Amino acid sequence: MAHRLTSTMEDYLETIFNLGEEKKVVRVKNIAKSMKVKLPSVTSMLNTLSQKGLVSHEKYEYVELTREGLKVAREVARYHKTIFNFFSNILKVDSKTADEDACRVEHAVSPATFKKLIAFMEFIEICPRTGPDWLDSFDEYCQGGSSKEERAERMKNFMEKYSIEIAKKIGEG
Repeated sequence: MAHRLTSTMEDYLETIFNLGEEKKVVRVKNIAKSMKVKLPSVTSMLNTLSQKGLVSHEKYEYVELTREGLKVAREVARYHKTIFNFFSNILKVDSKTADEDACRVEHAVSPATFKKLIAFMEFIEICPRTGPDWLDSFDEYCQGGSSKEERAERMKNFMEKYSIEIAKKIGEG
């Protein structure tokens, strides 16, 4: 992320962004409640973020993201949402754990890795060898694995379905 921000700074920006989307007006007490921190901690961080030109805040007033703060907050929120979706929808991690893990990972993943993650998720959706059946099989495997015979049977079934799809496409062309 830009500005060499700490993960805590990014969390504050993301929280302000999310609260702004939800409530339209963001107050210090809303940030403190959402992040489960005390008011003085929020005030201190807001001063730091203000000095970096990322938030606008006067004592006893609303908190607003600057143009640059909004840009960074949107990026952090996008990383979080994408990683959360990967964990919950692809890996089938429970929502609470997926959210907590996404929060930790969003700060550490590079833009290049994030781009590859997006490409992988898109690939899973469009590749004829993947899709819902593939994800269900992966989920079954994670639940308790499968025997060599079960995997062979799944592969055989896949090949039959895939051959039919190919034949249809050739017939259409």
